[in-house]
Amino acid sequence: MDESFESARAAEPVGAFPHARRVGSLLFLSGIGPRVRGSKEIPGVTLDTDRNIASYDIEKQCHAVFENVRLVLEDAGAAWNDIVDVTVFLTNMKQDFAVFNRIYPEYFAGAGKPNPTRTTVEVGALPTPIAIELKVIAAVG
Repeated sequence: MDESFESARAAEPVGAFPHARRVGSLLFLSGIGPRVRGSKEIPGVTLDTDRNIASYDIEKQCHAVFENVRLVLEDAGAAWNDIVDVTVFLTNMKQDFAVFNRIYPEYFAGAGKPNPTRTTVEVGALPTPIAIELKVIAAVG
């Protein structure tokens, strides 16, 4: 099975790529950020008049990213517990890693929740004025 998926609920991709692609029993999600579908709004981000980041709330962005990942998974026929690997892209590791690491267990620790492998890297920028993006792989039926 080789199939692409577009979520009708998660923020639109910022380029010519699908939200997810299933190959065999693996579902590969494209990079997912905290943007809101159908809107220029980015949770927790304040832009200046030149559309540069004036300030941001990494906690709000983390929750919005996890919500978008959940929506893409569901719309592709997968579930949160199917996640096997997460790659986290942060634009400010020094400032944001501790906050992200505090929030992460709300989604991935405890009874019945997955414990996927994870890699966290700092990047110089992301394609939109966001501070976090997740790349997820899930194993599906």
